[in-house]
Amino acid sequence: MWRRTYLLLLALRVYFALSSSYLHPDENFQGPEIFAGRILSYPSDLPWEFTVQNPIRSVFPLWPIYEVPISLLKWFYAETGTANPPPQLVYYVLRGVMFLLSFVLEDWVIYELVPVPRHRRATVVLVASSYVTWTYQTHTFSNSLETLLVTWGLVLIRRIRDNKQRSSVFSCAVLSFIAVAGVFNRITFPAFLAIPGLQLLPHFWRKPTSLLAFAGFGLSFFAIAVLFDTAFYRPSVSFKDVFHAPIITPLNNLLYNSDTANLALHGLHPNYQHFLVNLPQLLGPAFVMMVLSLRNLPTVPSWLKNMRAISAISATALLSIFPHQEPRFLIPCVPLLLSCFRMRKSRLFLVSWVIFNAFMGFLMGVYHQGGVIPAQIAMPSIISDNILLITPGATAEHQLPDISATVLWWKTYSPPRWLIGDNSALRLEIDTRDMMGIPGPEMIEELQKLVSTCPSKNRRSSGTVDHVDSVYVVAPMSATFLDQYTAPSASSSKLELHKLWSYDKHINLDDLDFGDDGVFATLRRVIGRRGIAVWEARNAECG
Repeated sequence: MWRRTYLLLLALRVYFALSSSYLHPDENFQGPEIFAGRILSYPSDLPWEFTVQNPIRSVFPLWPIYEVPISLLKWFYAETGTANPPPQLVYYVLRGVMFLLSFVLEDWVIYELVPVPRHRRATVVLVASSYVTWTYQTHTFSNSLETLLVTWGLVLIRRIRDNKQRSSVFSCAVLSFIAVAGVFNRITFPAFLAIPGLQLLPHFWRKPTSLLAFAGFGLSFFAIAVLFDTAFYRPSVSFKDVFHAPIITPLNNLLYNSDTANLALHGLHPNYQHFLVNLPQLLGPAFVMMVLSLRNLPTVPSWLKNMRAISAISATALLSIFPHQEPRFLIPCVPLLLSCFRMRKSRLFLVSWVIFNAFMGFLMGVYHQGGVIPAQIAMPSIISDNILLITPGATAEHQLPDISATVLWWKTYSPPRWLIGDNSALRLEIDTRDMMGIPGPEMIEELQKLVSTCPSKNRRSSGTVDHVDSVYVVAPMSATFLDQYTAPSASSSKLELHKLWSYDKHINLDDLDFGDDGVFATLRRVIGRRGIAVWEARNAECG
């Protein structure tokens, strides 16, 4: 029975891995955007973390996850005589890589972490049935990689600790690599292994060779990581100059996040956010069961004595010191806590667990900003097809005009530029502008500036159009402010919006406004009018 259940959950994980939900801009802009632009020369917008004077993001742990697959795809297409792979293929290959890492390494590590054989099957199914495993772990997050590094770090700590006869030099070397990769991936990594790592002190005392191996290999991997980052950010710097001006991204990251003024730019949260909001959001009914197990205090429940639980709770407490707190920061806590807590055979828990994860899975794994990726991938086709319809005499094969398109994205997550791909064959140049969540009147003002004059259309001697300028808007259909411009007869404005494309599986949770609109009216607007659309903006006076 458990095998069939696991295979069903595995198929579900594949489905969510290939779905186009968009959980946070970092999943695109701290990985794929960087390497797709660098390797494939696709349009890319480097985030501020990579462009400031003291960069705070390392490329060392990202190299095998992003650069290797993209480089292999580029090599394969070059061998077949094609310049570059299509961006949608790159997108799904990277998602496939994350799925394989989750399937192989995360599920394997559960077998390693749970020592009692009769508990392993239930734990593997429990972790595999979590929506966090379906969604966050299959997306290109640094937090997803951190989960794998944390869990395997705990496995190696236990192996080294339990080996009383040997120095475990190889395990110490691998652990040192995990430690360096973890720190360079996210500075939150040490919070999860700080207390479990204390178990190694007696072993290092008995076996100094282990300490020397851990420190020696650690310094070597640290030097390689610094060399990677310095070469990435300063490609013209010689090997000798690296020693004089190295770029140590974890140090820069720590200094940046130690300043509350910097964190305020990303949002400040109360110190209880992680414990009272984020953990319940990730664990659902399992969190409730864990809290209820504490009702017999001061007797400590057995699961809380487990080192995995200590790792998760101590890390949550340490991360709660920093005022910027997001649920994805606690993703490593999910397999750690679920693997050490023995759930009772309760029908109520089972039903609530299934309902919670099914709801959160489809909300976060399918609908959450789910139209941004499909819209960006389809954007070149949408624009070129529209120009063919409105331009007399133009055909895709022979006389497609040069196209300059300005695309304004409103009330969505930042669209990944690299998904536009190379459109030189379409003679298309796309200027993507992220308007974020600016007020509606400001958005319309910007649009009116762009369409204030009728677009000039240069013509060839044959009479066909040689060049076309066009303006487009991408916004959720729940943005009712735009309705007055999509029905020109109901508005005195010169601006007209003509819908060209739509995608239904899109919900913008940032558009929830219970304070002004009320609960039911807000849900009716955001859920009832779910979806995203692309409109062409036109000046009504131009005909």
